[in-house]
Amino acid sequence: MVPTLWGRIQTRLFMLATVGAIITLLIVPVLPGSSGPLSERYVNGFLVLAAVGVLGIIWELIYHFLMQFRWEKDWPTLFGLLTLVPEGLVLYFLLRSGAVDVIDPVPPAAFWTHFTVVWVCIWLVTNGPMRVPFIRWRFRGGRVL
Repeated sequence: MVPTLWGRIQTRLFMLATVGAIITLLIVPVLPGSSGPLSERYVNGFLVLAAVGVLGIIWELIYHFLMQFRWEKDWPTLFGLLTLVPEGLVLYFLLRSGAVDVIDPVPPAAFWTHFTVVWVCIWLVTNGPMRVPFIRWRFRGGRVL
C-alpha cells in the first residue's frame, strides 16, 4: 500500500518526536562549532527539530502534488533519503536569513551535522525497525494512529 498524505505526515511527525528527539539529545553536546551553555544549545536543537516538522508538513503537500504525476503515486525509497538536500537547503536558508527568528543563529557545521544525522537515522528506522512494532503501519497507508 502506498502511504497516504495523512499517513506520511503522521509518520514524519512521529519519527521526529521519537527518533529525532533521541538523536538530538545525544548529538547536541558534540555538535561542531557550537558554543554557549548546553541548555541553550539543546533549546536551539529542539527548535530546529520543530522547524523541520513544520516545514515538513509543507513539503509533504508539495511531494503529494508531485507524486500525482507518477504512475505508482509513490517515490522510490532512495528519493526519500535524497529529499534531505532540498529540505535541508530551504531550512538552512530560512534560518540564515532570519525568517525563523525564534531560533538563534546556528553555526553551519552544527546545523548540517545535526540535520543530516537526524535525517539519516529517521530514514533508516522508518525503512527498517519501525515495521516490526507497527506491523499494520504499511497497510494503513502509513498512519501511526
